[in-house]
Amino acid sequence: MKKVHVIILLLTGSIAFAQSGLEKDYEAIESKVIEWRRDIHQNPELGNREFKTAEKIAKHLKSLGIEVTTGVAHTGVVGLLKGDLPGKVVALRADIDALPVIERNNLPFKSTVTSEFLGEKVGVMHACGHDTHTAILMGVAEVLSKNKDKIKGTVKFIFQPSEEGPPPGEEGGALLMVKEGVMENPKVDAIFGLHINSQTPVGMIRYKSGGTMAAAQSFTIKVKGKQSHGSQPWSGVDPILISAKIIDGLQTIISRETNLTNEAAVITVGKIKSGVRFNIIPESAEMIGTIRTLDYDMKDKLNKRMVEMVETIAKAYGGTATCEIKDATDITYNNHELVDQMLPTMMRTAGDKNVVIQKAITGAEDFSYFQKEAPGFFFFLGGMTPGNTASYPHHTPDFLIDDNGMILGVRTLTEMSLDYLNSDQTPMLTEPIKGK
Repeated sequence: MKKVHVIILLLTGSIAFAQSGLEKDYEAIESKVIEWRRDIHQNPELGNREFKTAEKIAKHLKSLGIEVTTGVAHTGVVGLLKGDLPGKVVALRADIDALPVIERNNLPFKSTVTSEFLGEKVGVMHACGHDTHTAILMGVAEVLSKNKDKIKGTVKFIFQPSEEGPPPGEEGGALLMVKEGVMENPKVDAIFGLHINSQTPVGMIRYKSGGTMAAAQSFTIKVKGKQSHGSQPWSGVDPILISAKIIDGLQTIISRETNLTNEAAVITVGKIKSGVRFNIIPESAEMIGTIRTLDYDMKDKLNKRMVEMVETIAKAYGGTATCEIKDATDITYNNHELVDQMLPTMMRTAGDKNVVIQKAITGAEDFSYFQKEAPGFFFFLGGMTPGNTASYPHHTPDFLIDDNGMILGVRTLTEMSLDYLNSDQTPMLTEPIKGK
């Protein structure tokens, strides 16, 4: 049935969507996009500190005659472009922050920037491709600003800070932008976003309808035992032993209690801290980690079972324990109607064979908070040199992106914006379907 569904979309899409005739604009903008990306890459800034990046974006948008608002969610920039004809409002989002990573390659525009993060001196690098996202959206803004006569409605450009998470003790990212009203005035009818991928070949687009990226939660488990001499464990209660049993038990929630044929789920303990000396059984231990889920029923069940299991295991070994769970990002949920509506556009810009359905990803994206306010579509853009056999993952010192992949991002976001605004179809906002 899935194959038939795609064929129908292709047939209807070829009729519903005409070429926009902007090829000369795309050809003219590509070198600029590459130049912007390399400059931003060489001058990265951490979350909530993207001052120079925001200044560069705002200056560019103003030069295009776009209405600009700065200082949104600390360092965010929002541009508003009104077309010559009235209509709907579509939003396009790019994230602008970098990571505390020391770059390890020989690029002529390699970052040598250092900063402070959590009280330590760190390198700063665009190790996730946000520099390309920013440059791509700057390019889209320029192309659309030159073609206002083709815009039936309004385009809102959202340059979002701190996607990787705000510094401890600060608010930031998409959640703060939403709180400050970025999806209102004018109210956004649909929102599109992309993420470049270092392990997907240039020219290819990957997407998934429904749950696409996981909800991310953090958890803190505090275990309390009874301190004793290391040579006399019977006189105390060992919180390290209890912690080991808890870690083992948490994994059985995934392997024995979760229906992984529906969606993937992950529970990871990333840090454990306990004790001060080799011959002392300490009084307490603390663990922190992450939970990733793609389904709300699954998320609720995992949370409930974690709390139950942590408390029960600790009690069974003579101690006590608590489990505190906090939300970090929601499920990145692609609206089914919007995906179906935009699929012919993507196939036109990239070519039918280069638009591929992918499985859900257990990584997380705070684009999800925008999707709770309006129907959204988030897809993945190829950034790996075709034929490359040594691509490096995101968030690593060797991360590389091929500049040649960006123009497809410009073309696709531009065409999706025009096609959406010129269509009478307006998908309704829907919550993720439980169990799907």
